Amino acid sequence: MKVTRTPNLCAITHIGARKNNEDNFTVLKLSDAYYIAVADGMGGHAAGEVASKVAIETAAGFVLKNYRTGMDWLDLKFLLKLSHEFAHSKVIESATGERRDMGTTLVSVIVRGNEVLTANTGDSRAALIRGGKTIARTIDHSLVQRLIEEGQITEEEAFGHPASNYILHAIGGRKPLRVDLYRWMAKPGDVLLMDTDGLHDYVRWEEIEELSKGGSAREIAFKLLERALEVTRDNVTIAVWKW
Repeated sequence: MKVTRTPNLCAITHIGARKNNEDNFTVLKLSDAYYIAVADGMGGHAAGEVASKVAIETAAGFVLKNYRTGMDWLDLKFLLKLSHEFAHSKVIESATGERRDMGTTLVSVIVRGNEVLTANTGDSRAALIRGGKTIARTIDHSLVQRLIEEGQITEEEAFGHPASNYILHAIGGRKPLRVDLYRWMAKPGDVLLMDTDGLHDYVRWEEIEELSKGGSAREIAFKLLERALEVTRDNVTIAVWKW
């Protein structure tokens, strides 16, 4: 288990019910902000581990090199989008031999004061939770999400759906790249939750919201991890920022 903590943040990745951990995360202190990224790799022959590591390192390195104090939020969105595109290219470049189809999800944020800039590819999530209710959330790039949007299944039917692990967009692999960008404004007491599907595919979102109420970032992160480990069949990665 890997854990990173700051006064406002706790990030954890756990092998969960798998033989190896294909999840990854990073936390970077920037000049006037923090950068946090979470990835969930996929592919045989340990390729998922490689893909998530390559994506995280490439995206984080790009942000670290190009971030400037006081950047305009539009420039920050462009920075995050480019970081996903660079990660996509690097994963494809690294996908040789038995790892030729490897890919990964990637959700990344820059937290600057109460401002949250978010970029998402795949079905790992970021959400802004206020008083146990979700104020804003990334939209999964998944077949299940498309079925919900088309009215073929309900949100309730989506939980535990047999196609829940089928994603439509990824970093690397044979999935087309898509990067969704968001800007959120937080208030004191709000919680930013980032996680892989080892949590939200096995613990209902309403319970996740409830467990995100009260306590420090560390207490919330470990409550969520403890609950996930009771039911998950996957790796679990959770990052919590508390204002």
